[in-house]
Amino acid sequence: QVQLVESGGGLVQAGGSLILSCAASGRTFSSYDMGWFRQAPGKEREFAAAISWKGHNTIYADSVKGRFTISRDNAKNTVYLQMNSLKPEDTAIYYCAALYENNWGSWGQGTQVTVSS
Repeated sequence: QVQLVESGGGLVQAGGSLILSCAASGRTFSSYDMGWFRQAPGKEREFAAAISWKGHNTIYADSVKGRFTISRDNAKNTVYLQMNSLKPEDTAIYYCAALYENNWGSWGQGTQVTVSS
């Protein structure tokens, strides 16, 4: 398994952009599909985006489609989430995770994203 550390969160105005990074330790990073999830205050954690192990396939939640882009650099053991046209409802703690045999795991500590109106 891998260990994951998210970074790049912060405070941004509505309409702004942020890029989140998720750094993985372990030489098996490139073997796993990776995902970004988010949890808003008082709500359950929800799926945002995922990318296949080689980066050829991506999938997005409807709420972020067209605004967020997930990518990965296997040479750097890092997965990214480019977030554009941010909205106040995007405010949440953002987590990355690795997919192990149909189960998401190795959750990082999360990074806070706050979008002001």
